[in-house]
Amino acid sequence: MNSLLLISRSPISDTILPNTFPTKIGNFSDTTFPIKKPISVSHSKQLGLHCVRIESDETLTRDQILNIRNQLAKDKIDFLVINSLLPKSGESLFVFDMDSTVIKEEVIDELARKHGVYEEVASVTKQAMEGGMGFDEALRLRVIHLAGLSIQSFKEVYDVLHLNDGMASVFQFVPSNGCKLGILSGGFSPVLELFSKKYPVDFFRANGLEEKEGFFTGQILGEIINREKKEFYLKQYANELSIPLDRVVAVGDGANDALMLNAAGIGIGIHAKQGLKDKIINWIEFTDLSALIFLFENSF
Repeated sequence: MNSLLLISRSPISDTILPNTFPTKIGNFSDTTFPIKKPISVSHSKQLGLHCVRIESDETLTRDQILNIRNQLAKDKIDFLVINSLLPKSGESLFVFDMDSTVIKEEVIDELARKHGVYEEVASVTKQAMEGGMGFDEALRLRVIHLAGLSIQSFKEVYDVLHLNDGMASVFQFVPSNGCKLGILSGGFSPVLELFSKKYPVDFFRANGLEEKEGFFTGQILGEIINREKKEFYLKQYANELSIPLDRVVAVGDGANDALMLNAAGIGIGIHAKQGLKDKIINWIEFTDLSALIFLFENSF
C-alpha cells in the first residue's frame, strides 16, 4: 500500500487534491494525475507542519512523481511517495549524513577558514564537483591542507555548528518512538565524537585524522567513508540491530548519499543537490527535517 504524502508549512487548500488528483475523467490533463482508487485520505498536523496522506494501491512512475512534485511546488508543498510507513510497533532505524544534513555547515570549510586555507580547500572542492576527481582523492587533497591544525580547533569549530532546521525535533521523536539513530559521515570523527555526547546518536562512522602531539598531520587515518562505505555500514548496522531494510530511513543532501538512500526502505533528500535528485524520487524542499515525523503510521 503506497502512501502519498503532501506536506506543507501552511494548511493544504481543499482545492489542491481535486486539482492535482482528479477523480472525474473529464478533469484529466497533462498536469493532473488520476488516482483511480484511493483507499483513504487522512490529515495530520504535527510540529507546525500540515500533511495530507493519500493511501493507494496504484504505482506511480518516476516521471509521474516528478511531475506531481513540480505541480505541488507551485504551492510550496513537498511530495513524498512511501511504499510503507513505519509501523506503530517494532523498532525502526534512522540514518543521516552529517554535513548540510544534520547540521547546516560543512565542517571541512569551517576548519579551513580557521586554518587560513579556505581558498585552497574550496579549489579542490570545485574540481571535485565539476567531475575532475573522485570523492576519495578530493578528500585526501583537502585534508592535506589541514596539516598543523590543533585538536583544540575541532572543539572551537564544533561550538559554532548549528543543527539543521527540524533536527532538534528529530532528536526527540525518533527515540520516543523506540527507534535507533545513526550518522554516516564523509566528515571527521573528532566532530562526531563531540556531537554524540550531546545528542541521542546510537552509532556513527566518519573519517579519522592522524594526529601527532596534539596537531593533525594532514593524513586520513583508516578507511574513507565514501558512498560505498555509507551503503555498506547502513546495511551492516541494520543487520546487527535486526531491523529490516524496509524499516530503515536514510537522509542526505549530496550525490555521495545516493547509494545509502536507495539501499534504505525510505530514502529522502533534504534540500538535495541536483546530483542526488537525479538518483532518488523523494526529497524535502519547502519544509524541514521535522517532516520526517509523518513517516510514522501513528502520526495519522
